[in-house]
Amino acid sequence: MERGEPHVVVENLDLAYGDRVIQRDLAFTVRRGEIFVVMGGNGCGKTTLLRHLVGLHRPARGLIRFDGVSLWDLPPHERERLMRRMGVLYQGGALWSSMTLAENVALPLELYTSLGPDDIREVVSVKLALAGLAGFEDYYPSALSGGMRKRAGLARAMALNPDILYFDEPSAGLDPITARRLDDLIVQLRDSLGTTIVVVTHDLASIFAVGTDSVMLDAESRTMIAGGDPRRLLAESRDPRVRRFLTRGEEGGGGGAE
Repeated sequence: MERGEPHVVVENLDLAYGDRVIQRDLAFTVRRGEIFVVMGGNGCGKTTLLRHLVGLHRPARGLIRFDGVSLWDLPPHERERLMRRMGVLYQGGALWSSMTLAENVALPLELYTSLGPDDIREVVSVKLALAGLAGFEDYYPSALSGGMRKRAGLARAMALNPDILYFDEPSAGLDPITARRLDDLIVQLRDSLGTTIVVVTHDLASIFAVGTDSVMLDAESRTMIAGGDPRRLLAESRDPRVRRFLTRGEEGGGGGAE
């Protein structure tokens, strides 16, 4: 598929836990090769949406199409195979503390490929280098800074050469300089590998630094209230909720940040 074509399409999506509706009537398209931002304030359901997009939670209603295929209409074994085309960087990195970085990155390769030990070592070295961690193969997560652990988690998320990468609050817990470096890395990966990237975040600096398209979720109305290039939304939106979030209330009080 060519860059710019629909990669993930969300149609009439409702998110719920039992009878509790989190979001309703979500509809948006993530295009191949872009950096798509899911943004909104605390408790609006951003991470819940992420869990649906990566196949961890079945929608209450609606469809999620990945390259035209409805994720939840597939038999379980085919859905699991499709999910291996996705990479996820979780907030805390989700690294195994008892494993070195090389062992963490190698794990999905050992589980889901037929590569031999030498080939796995080569792939691991390449992925760690792409994440800016060349030479750190034998380090344990406890020996790394927060930013380095995030990069290690990213290297593991890239292990199987995914078509799409999902980031859950990548700047959480990082100082501004480290967060900006991670933003730069996200853009570099998109530019060099052509990977589609979805970033779940409330961090304004990241939103404006990386986002080429977006959807904004609202906790009160429990639906999406805006979509498009975040910079265009800042310049053109007249919705006070959108403007409060994107300016952190500087135009009239009441922030929407997490």
